[in-house]
Amino acid sequence: MVTRVVLGTIGALVLIAGLLLVFVVGGVAGLGGVWLIIGGAILLVGVLIEATRYRSQAAERGNLAPGPGGGETGPLEPRFVATSEVFVDPTSNRQMRVYVDARTGERRYVAEN
Repeated sequence: MVTRVVLGTIGALVLIAGLLLVFVVGGVAGLGGVWLIIGGAILLVGVLIEATRYRSQAAERGNLAPGPGGGETGPLEPRFVATSEVFVDPTSNRQMRVYVDARTGERRYVAEN
């Protein structure tokens, strides 16, 4: 969580610096600002995508520690049923099982073993 905040802050500052270079300074320095805008935007989008990788919004809001492979921790609500969908998380090499709520289509990811 701290890493996300730090990276998000850096991304926002880089984006703002790029906007200032483009719209306030202009000229040749403004061209460098375009690259700062692109870099800051990529960093912010990356932070947002990573935040929702295998965890539910409920786990994020509750500040629950990520489980093995970045998935859910603790018992799942009874509405979630295990599926036959299993994959290996590329960053942790943990086997992850997909659980789904058939009514809403909401998914949860839990490391096996």
